[in-house]
Amino acid sequence: MIRGMGNPSSFRSDALGHGPADRRLAILREIGRAGSISQAARAVGVSYKAAWQALDTLTNLAGVPLVERTVGGAGGGGTRLTPAGLELLAAADAMHEARARAAAGWAGKARAAALGLSVRTSMRNQWPCEVRSLQASGPLVRLELRGAGSEAAAPRLWARITRESCELLALQPGTAVQALCKATAVQVLPAAQDAGAGANRWPARVRRVARGALGDEVAAQLDTGLQVVGFAPAGSGLRSGAPVVVAVDEAAVALALAPD
Repeated sequence: MIRGMGNPSSFRSDALGHGPADRRLAILREIGRAGSISQAARAVGVSYKAAWQALDTLTNLAGVPLVERTVGGAGGGGTRLTPAGLELLAAADAMHEARARAAAGWAGKARAAALGLSVRTSMRNQWPCEVRSLQASGPLVRLELRGAGSEAAAPRLWARITRESCELLALQPGTAVQALCKATAVQVLPAAQDAGAGANRWPARVRRVARGALGDEVAAQLDTGLQVVGFAPAGSGLRSGAPVVVAVDEAAVALALAPD
């Protein structure tokens, strides 16, 4: 079970910003049916690693653990949904039905298409945040963001966007946004080797590593429970549980308005 992410019996509505056909929700549903992440991945037609990444994203958006490990039994244990995971699926079903009823009452495909409220993206790091401050300098605006959670535990994040983008999104202190970042823009370094300083650098621990000739893909977890996927140099030697530092350039953080 993923720890440090608040009350496991309820979830943030950010996790409902996905369409009913989104594979992340399908994976969660299959886990509830089969009790296995690997079986869920096969049923949905994705890799085991992709299934884990889907769970990471949904967990970040929900703010609470959605699955937990089970121990023992005939199969030697497995994975099951938490109460929050069950609630999320029930809410997703209810929203799907409500959207279908609303779409049926609208005439024309163009109007029905306007009900597609979810935004799909290839960026695997997605964090619900709130704008805390803005600093304009020429054509750029630097934004201070805070992740969801208590003031002490919420991660602090900085983003740098153009003044035009800031105006078009009507960003101001208190605005709820989704911060997004490609995994390839996230640098992961062993904690003992990190001598850097500056914004967007957080201590974390490795959860999974996929080694490759061009770089080692690392899934890490911050103390606050936030999941981050990034890359370490090839041959990093990192293993599960190792302390690392996760670094993201301010300009690599994209922003989108969070679902209402």
